[in-house]
Amino acid sequence: MARQRTCSASALALAVALVVGILASIPVEVESIGVCNGMQGDSQSLPSRADVVQFYRTKGISAMRIYAPDPETLQALGDTGIDLIVDVGNGNLSALASDAGLAASWVQENVLAYPRVSIKYIAAGNEVEGGDTQNIVRAMKNLNAALSKASRPDVKVSTAVKMSVLASSSPPSSGVFKDAYMSEVTQLLKDTSAPLLANVYPYIAKRDTPTIDLSFALFQPNTNPVNDNGNGLTYTNLFDAIVDAMYTAMEQAGASDVPIVVSESGWPSAGDDLATPTNAQAYNQNLIDHVGKGTPKRAGPLETYIFAMFNENQKGGLETERNFGLFNGPDKTPVYPIRFTN
Repeated sequence: MARQRTCSASALALAVALVVGILASIPVEVESIGVCNGMQGDSQSLPSRADVVQFYRTKGISAMRIYAPDPETLQALGDTGIDLIVDVGNGNLSALASDAGLAASWVQENVLAYPRVSIKYIAAGNEVEGGDTQNIVRAMKNLNAALSKASRPDVKVSTAVKMSVLASSSPPSSGVFKDAYMSEVTQLLKDTSAPLLANVYPYIAKRDTPTIDLSFALFQPNTNPVNDNGNGLTYTNLFDAIVDAMYTAMEQAGASDVPIVVSESGWPSAGDDLATPTNAQAYNQNLIDHVGKGTPKRAGPLETYIFAMFNENQKGGLETERNFGLFNGPDKTPVYPIRFTN
C-alpha cells in the first residue's frame, strides 16, 4: 500500500507539472499595450479592415487606436473585446466645439451605432496647435454632454498632446505646461475622471538632441542614468523621464489624480541614421516589456499604444513618417521580430 501511495503521489506530481507547463506555454496578453492602426496607405500598403482586426486578435493585442471613425473597422471590431481609442479628426474639432447638436450626432453615428464595440476613449484632437487649441475644451464638453444624455459614462473624452505642451521637461521634476489652455483641459479631465492622452517619442527627442545617449533612449543598459534632485528619483530611460515630466505638469496644474495614457509611442525603421530596424526593434520590444512596471514616479501598469501597426505609404512629411510600422502590408510580414505576449 505504501508503494501504491508513493506511485499515486508521483503520478499526481507529474500531472501537476504537466498542467503548469501547459499553462506556462499559453501566450498571455500584455494588458498595458495597444497598437495604433493608421490608415494612410493604399491596398499595396495595408490589409483590408477586417483582416487588420483579425490580425490584432491573432497577435493578442487588446487595444487599438484609429484616427477617424472608420465604419468598416468599427463593424469588424464588434464583439472582439478590443478596446478602442477613436479620434474625431482635427478637421472636425471646430464644428464639434461650436455645435452641440453636431456633437450629439457624432456620438450617435460613431458610438451608439456600434453597441458591440468597446469604445474606451474619444480623442478630441491629436497634437492640436495654434488657435485651434481654443476649440479643444468646448468640443470635449459637447461630446461629454452627448455621452451623458445617452447614458454612456463609460466612454471618456480626452485630447492627445505632444511633449511641446510642456514649457520644461528636464529634469522631470521641472515639468510644467506652457499654455493656459492646458489648465482648462486638465481640470475638465479631472471633473470627468478621464485620462490625458500623451504622445511620447524618445526617438524625436534623440533626433532633435543628438547628445542624448542612444542607449538611454532605447531602454538599454547605460552608464549615465539621470538623477533628479528635485524629486529624488533616478531615471534609466528617456521614456520614463518624459512621462514623469508630464505627471509633474499635471500636479502643477492641480490635476495630480488624472492618469496618463500614452496614446502613441514608437520608433521608425527607415528614413534617417537613427531609424533602423535594429533600433526600432529594440525600442518597441523594450517598451512592451517595460510599461507594465510604470515609471519611477508612478508605479503600476501604464496604458500605452505603439505607433503603428503597419507602414503607411501615403503619409506625408519625412520618410520616417512612412516607416513607423511593425508590419508590412498587405501580407502582414514583420518589419522586424516583435513579441506582444509574455
